Amino acid sequence: MNTLKCLHFPKVIFLVLILSATQAFAQDSQKITEKSPSSGILEPATSDTAQLQNDNGSDAREKLLRDADTLIKSGKATDAYRLLEPFEFDRSGEIRFDYLLGIAALDSGKPDKATLAFERVLTVNPDFAGARLDMARAYYQLGDIARAKTEFEAVMTLNPPAGAKITIQKYLDTISAAERSKQTRISGYLEGVMGHDSNVNTGTGSSIAVASLSPGLAALITGLTGNLNPQISASQRADDYSGINMGGEISHSLNTNWQIYAGADARQHGNMTQTPYDSISTDGRFGAMYTEAKNVWKLTATGGQNYLANSMRRDTLGTNAEFQHTFNPANQVNTFVQYGRNRAAGSPSTAPGTDARTTGNTDLILAGAGWLHAMSGGRQLVYASVYTGKELDAAPANIIQPPDGKRRFDGIRLGGQLNVNDQLDEFASIGWQHAIFSKPNAFIVNNGLRNEYQYDLTLGANWHLDKRWSVKPQISMYRKNSNLAIYSYDRTDVSLTLRRDFK
Repeated sequence: MNTLKCLHFPKVIFLVLILSATQAFAQDSQKITEKSPSSGILEPATSDTAQLQNDNGSDAREKLLRDADTLIKSGKATDAYRLLEPFEFDRSGEIRFDYLLGIAALDSGKPDKATLAFERVLTVNPDFAGARLDMARAYYQLGDIARAKTEFEAVMTLNPPAGAKITIQKYLDTISAAERSKQTRISGYLEGVMGHDSNVNTGTGSSIAVASLSPGLAALITGLTGNLNPQISASQRADDYSGINMGGEISHSLNTNWQIYAGADARQHGNMTQTPYDSISTDGRFGAMYTEAKNVWKLTATGGQNYLANSMRRDTLGTNAEFQHTFNPANQVNTFVQYGRNRAAGSPSTAPGTDARTTGNTDLILAGAGWLHAMSGGRQLVYASVYTGKELDAAPANIIQPPDGKRRFDGIRLGGQLNVNDQLDEFASIGWQHAIFSKPNAFIVNNGLRNEYQYDLTLGANWHLDKRWSVKPQISMYRKNSNLAIYSYDRTDVSLTLRRDFK
């Protein structure tokens, strides 16, 4: 149905086209039946109708069709469909019954049911031009533009009346214009964000007693400080913030299978008082997508830069390969593999609680799979994904590398979305991740390995003010538990986003 929306065909014009085609066929039917079979397109339908009116000689069977026809002509297509539908099993295969059933279904908003009825009509009589035209209309309403175009073109080959030709050509022109517009698509967005972060620096809420560290390291720190019981503290810092986000994407269809695309995003995050944690990031992407039947393959190259308080910069380059398979309209699965290269430049942050890994050079390898399930005609969605990855130390570039070595992590994410109505969507997600490092850490008793568990929960809603503007309130809660307490923290982020889409 998204394709149909893209056509942006006003309902009034749509009804005028339908009525024009119907009137054109009706006005010319008498003339055509007097001509040779090759010159008229309604003659087969007229012959079939006359034959079926005499089938079985049953007044009751004929009365059903007359009543349905009367309801359709008086604009009560829904009542006509309700009248005919209970008899579909017994009378399918009768051209006149199937044709009336198809018209009733189509005009009452059931184009999927209409195609089934019209298919039965055309199986018996492929030259029934009226049924073929209505089949094209049904495909058009379903958003199956390729089939609609095929059927409209097939009707044109049957030499329809002049009025019908004009109407059909208008359909074909509209489809052609939509196809041209779909070849290149440009979209963008602009967001304004404000919120409160309970832990801007992801600092721990407690201090670490040096006495709890390894004996050698504890003695060294005690000797340097002259304090018999020194502590290392990385207190969390709360602050209000605001930001501006913007981005855009352009895509171009090379043919029915291949598409290329490129996009970019920029994000600015400014804290009211904790300005050392202000950030600006820019990201770009370029890729290609191949679509075939129920399968989609995507390959994307990515790159970006992140600035922390205008002193620390991190450059990223990466690639992402993804495969997606749709089993049916309700179930879809995907798998992905990612590689990322992170390189630091500038002065590393000395803010308490900052993980040294964020200032170092690392390579990231990530792989995972996901599943999406739609319910209630797409109004409810649930999804699940699993992933695993490694973060590897890269060659140093005048930056002290983290002492923990390689990081191995595994994670799970579950989520869902509920379409409450046309204006409101609600969403939620929950995640879990476990990470363990490869090198013993001197700050851990007995030089143990750094071991961490991370949890997050997000709740929010999208309130669509209209087709372009939306408001998104959201709350995200994080918890990280580490056997090196300075890396443990709790964090809550509450935000409100105003968004404007451009399409």
